Amino acid sequence: MNILRNLKTVFGALVISALMIAPAWALDLGEAKSAGLVGETTTGYLAAVKSSKAVNALVSDINGRRKAHYQKIAEKNKISLEALEVRAGQKAISKTTSGNYVDSGSGWQKK
Repeated sequence: MNILRNLKTVFGALVISALMIAPAWALDLGEAKSAGLVGETTTGYLAAVKSSKAVNALVSDINGRRKAHYQKIAEKNKISLEALEVRAGQKAISKTTSGNYVDSGSGWQKK
């Protein structure tokens, strides 16, 4: 009985430890860019250079937030979302750090 209780305690501690460490495993945009996993595009959005479940989730999250932000700016300035996306894409590509990936329309290239 004591062995079972000890195993439950150890297992519980392992589960709690794993849950506390899990956020550290989440991808960060800067890390994903510098690792060559994602890059900027002319559309103003990120795209996966090397696709995985974590990369795709990051891209989806960031792009969703970007689109909402672009929509607000476009409405405020009475311009189309598409025009704003193009401008944002140009700006993002121009600000991309050397060594990170961009797609200017001819496929992925390191800047």
